[in-house]
Amino acid sequence: MLPLLTRTAAIAALLAAGPALAHTVVYEALLDGPSDAPPVASPGTGWARVTLDDHDFTMRVEASFADLVGNVTASHIHCCTAAAGSGTAGVATPVPTFPGFPSGVNAGSYDMSFDLTQASSWNPAYINANGGTTAGAFAALATGLADGKAYLNIHSSFAPGGEIRGFLAPVPEPATVAMMLAGLGLLAARQRRA
Repeated sequence: MLPLLTRTAAIAALLAAGPALAHTVVYEALLDGPSDAPPVASPGTGWARVTLDDHDFTMRVEASFADLVGNVTASHIHCCTAAAGSGTAGVATPVPTFPGFPSGVNAGSYDMSFDLTQASSWNPAYINANGGTTAGAFAALATGLADGKAYLNIHSSFAPGGEIRGFLAPVPEPATVAMMLAGLGLLAARQRRA
C-alpha cells in the first residue's frame, strides 16, 4: 500500500493532467435578466452550453430560453470583460446574431456548430482586435472562456442591450469528478484507519 502522501500526490497529478489531455472543454451558463448589465426586470430564463474543441477549432453552441418579455432580435457571445463574471464586452461571434438563432419569438432553442477557422464564425471587429487572424480570435475567446470573462446574451425588442445573459463557466469532466471523489474516498478511509 502506498503511503498517504504518495497517493495524494498521484491523485493530484492525475487531476492536473486530465484537462491538459482534453481537446474539448464544455462551458455552461444560466441566463436571466438580473445577470444582464444593467440588470433587466424580465421573467425570461435560459440555459446555454458552449463546447470548444481546441484540436478541430470548432465550437458548438446550444441554448434554450423562455418567457422573454420582448421578441428576440439577436444573440451572440461577448468577450472579454475586464473582470470575471461582471462587466460588458464586445461581440466575439457572428453579428448581428448567430446564424439561424430563433428571431421574433420569446421562447425557443438553438444548436449550431461553428468552424472557427472560418472568418464567418466571428465578428470581423473581434478578429481585427485580436491579431487580425481567426487563430488570434480563437486564442482570445478560449482564454476569455477559461477566465470566466465571456457571456452569452440574448437581445430582444424589450431590452435591445440584452434581456437575458449568463457568464459561461467550465463544466468538470465526469472522469475528473470521479477521480476526485475516489481520491477523497481514499483519504477518508485512511483517516478512519489512523
